[in-house]
Amino acid sequence: MNCKSIVAALALAIAATSAQAQVYKTDQGHTEVRFGWSHAGVSNQNGEFTTAEGTLDLNAENVEASTLSVTIDASSVTSGFGPLDDHLKSADFLEVETYPEITFVSTEIERTGDTTANVTGDLTIHGVTKPVVLETTMTLQGPHPLGDAIEYYKGDWVAFSATAEIDHMEFGVGPFSTGPITISIVTEMKADG
Repeated sequence: MNCKSIVAALALAIAATSAQAQVYKTDQGHTEVRFGWSHAGVSNQNGEFTTAEGTLDLNAENVEASTLSVTIDASSVTSGFGPLDDHLKSADFLEVETYPEITFVSTEIERTGDTTANVTGDLTIHGVTKPVVLETTMTLQGPHPLGDAIEYYKGDWVAFSATAEIDHMEFGVGPFSTGPITISIVTEMKADG
C-alpha cells in the first residue's frame, strides 16, 4: 500500500468514527442527582446535588465503546433543611472545602437491552475512588419533543435515568453507617456542536 492509499484509508476510518460517535452535554436545568438514606430506620430521607456537568461520547453503532464522565459540585448538596445541609458539607461528612468535587468516569458499558445498559465507572467521593455500576435506561434519542416550539431544544438529544447503591462508609463519609445510600439520576443531554 502506497502513502496516498494509507492516508486515504486513515481519512475514511476517521470519518467513519466521527459519523458513529456524538458528544452530548448535560442540560443543567433538566439534570437531577438525588440520593436517599434511612434515618435510623424511622423514615427515608432524600437530598440532591443541584449542580452536575456530564459529557457522554455516544457511539450509536457500538454502545460499549461509548464513554461517560460526570463532575458534581459537592457544595451544591441540599436536603431542604439548612442546618442539615451545613452538616453534610462539614468535615463530618463530605468536607466540601477539601473535596469540592464528586466525579464519575466510566470504565465499561454493558448493553442489557434495547434501551438499557449497565455503566460501570470509578466514583470518587471525599477523595476515595470505588467502582460503581449505574443501571441506566435511555428515555430519548433524537429530536427533543419541544424542538418545534422552542429554539433551544432544536437538534439532537439523549435522555437517561439511572440508579445505583453505595456504602457511604467505604468513601469515608459520615461518623457511622446509615445503611446503603440509594442514588437516582435523571438527565437530558444535548448534542455538542
